[in-house]
Amino acid sequence: MAPTLRRRRLPYDPEAARQHLLAADPVIGEIVRRVGAYRLEVRGQPYQSLLRAILYQQLAGAAASAIERRFLNLYGGRVPEPEELLATSPEGLRSVGLSRQKASYLRSLAEHAAAGQLELRRLSRASDDKVLEIVTAVKGIGRWTADTLLMFCLGRPDVLPVGDLFIQRMMKEAYRLDSLPDPATMLQIAEPWRPYRSAGTWYLWRHGEVITADVTL
Repeated sequence: MAPTLRRRRLPYDPEAARQHLLAADPVIGEIVRRVGAYRLEVRGQPYQSLLRAILYQQLAGAAASAIERRFLNLYGGRVPEPEELLATSPEGLRSVGLSRQKASYLRSLAEHAAAGQLELRRLSRASDDKVLEIVTAVKGIGRWTADTLLMFCLGRPDVLPVGDLFIQRMMKEAYRLDSLPDPATMLQIAEPWRPYRSAGTWYLWRHGEVITADVTL
C-alpha cells in the first residue's frame, strides 16, 4: 500500500480565491459557480512527493502502483530515507522494475535531499522561482512536476502549469479556442486570475473531470 501523504492547511484563504475568480472573467466565473467550493489539498513532504512523481513518470496507474509497491517493499513498506536510497545498488533498484534512467533519477533526488536541498522548511521560505530552480536541479524533474509541487505540496497560490496538456485542453474547451493554447496565450488568459492562478488551474481540472464523467455516462 502506498504511504498516506499527511494533509496540511492551505496557507491562503480558499474563499478569497474563489471570490476573486468569480469576478475575474465570465468563463472561469461560470466554471467556479458550477464546481462549487475550492478544495485544493496541500499534503506531503517535497522529497516524498518528488520520489513518487519519479516512480510514476511515463507509466499507467496500475503499472506504476505495482512498481511503487515493490520499491517500498525494499524498505519494509515505507519511504526510504535519502541515505538508505543512496545505499541501494542500481541493480537492487532495477530488480523492482525501475529502468536504469529512473534509478539514476532516484539517486539524484536522494543526493539533493541528503544535502538538505529539499527540506520543507527551506522550500517554504523560498520564492516560487527559487523553488523551481532547486527542484529542477534534480535529474529527471521538469517544470511540470515542479509546478505541481508548488501547488499541492507547498500550497503556493499563483501557479499556472503551462506545460500541463490537460489544462491546455480545458482552456481550449472553456474559452472556445481554435487550437491548444501556447504558454503565452495561457498566461494572457489567466492574467485576470492573479494572484490565485493555482485556484483557476484547480477549477479547470475539476471542470475537465466533470466533462469526462459526463462523456463516460
